[in-house]
Amino acid sequence: MTSAPTSPLTDPWPKSPVLQTAYRARVAATDLAPLPRAAKDDALLAMADALEVRTKEIVEANAADVARAREAGTSEAIIDRLTLTPERVRAIASDVRDVVALPDPVGEVVRGSTLPNGIDLRQVRVPLGVVGIIYEARPNVTVDAAALCLKSGNAVLLRGSSSAYHSNTALVKVLRDAVGGSGLPADAVQLVPGEGRDSVAELMRARGLVDVLIPRGGASLIRAVVEQSTVPVIETGTGNCHVYVDAQADLDMAVEILVNSKAQRPSVCNAAETLLVHQDIAAAFLPRALDALAEAGVTVHGDERVVALAEQLEGSKATVVPAVVEDWETEYLSYDIAAAVVDSLDAAVAHIRLWSSGHTEAIVTTSQMAARRFTQLVDSTTVAVNASTRFTDGGQFGFGAEIGISTQKLHARGPMGLPELTSTKYIVTGDGHTR
Repeated sequence: MTSAPTSPLTDPWPKSPVLQTAYRARVAATDLAPLPRAAKDDALLAMADALEVRTKEIVEANAADVARAREAGTSEAIIDRLTLTPERVRAIASDVRDVVALPDPVGEVVRGSTLPNGIDLRQVRVPLGVVGIIYEARPNVTVDAAALCLKSGNAVLLRGSSSAYHSNTALVKVLRDAVGGSGLPADAVQLVPGEGRDSVAELMRARGLVDVLIPRGGASLIRAVVEQSTVPVIETGTGNCHVYVDAQADLDMAVEILVNSKAQRPSVCNAAETLLVHQDIAAAFLPRALDALAEAGVTVHGDERVVALAEQLEGSKATVVPAVVEDWETEYLSYDIAAAVVDSLDAAVAHIRLWSSGHTEAIVTTSQMAARRFTQLVDSTTVAVNASTRFTDGGQFGFGAEIGISTQKLHARGPMGLPELTSTKYIVTGDGHTR
């Protein structure tokens, strides 16, 4: 009988339910790491099939969460993110099948060579191990995270919010049954026990059992995980994204990009939250922009120059209110946008450097020189030239899927696909070589 790997804790079988769950994930991760792609893909297909077969069970569990949210007076926007319908469950299952079609990053040779002494050196991708996901509201993240982690050879610990507890419990049961039925360790997918903050805090301190934590949610959640965790964290940041309209912008293009960036789906992290307009084009552009934003239902929080220009417009339906300092740092996630007139491209960059969360910034310009300077000076995960901020997305980038969008600079930055859920190790092959 093979003995279980030794826990880094004094007690190899921790009594805490959270640590026991993490320990089982560690054992499962060891079993997953060497598996071939076919075995993992079979498990993913079983997961997709099970979601469709057991849709009624999932939707009924979700209804309990939705009812509780309504009783608590939760906003309709959050309830919409929480709700699962048969159509949405089928879409989630389809997303899992899409992951099956993606290349397996594990075992990929990042670089390799034969050294002058004859030693063969290869750097290859390997799973991170045990990945903990702490997230809010959206039960679809439960399945997305499980699928991406399994495909990349990782065990996953899922800690969703209490608002989606029944939904997540049902989803994880379906996924575990499918994974176990396909011959893989069911403990590769686990829900972290407990609904209170204590279980989250314990997960954040499970260093040695959990290899990395990925928080997905609002600024307060991300900040709490980053500041309190002893487990390494990949910070998926908030999205205080900017659209800068340069002096040499195509006005029609600028209006379309602005409205799409802000209003196509305002509740996501790659939606624009601030508009910056070069002073030379403000008088021509802002009246059109304000009307277009008004038509989309957007309230503008403008600086003095924006407010002054808006007051001069006759017959405009735009809603413009004076901006306060907090507006420049706010991720609204709603039909609101901050707006300012800037003296120059460099002034726009200075504003972005001061207030941006480092997610995505866009410039609209016909000047190659302006575009080049903007992309050189702006230090965010993604800098878009004449394109909407909404393109910062793993699917849109052709990655197939993403676990989140990292705004940090270590290990991963920007949309995180399957390769970002791996680390690397070096394999040194000699022929009796000694040093």
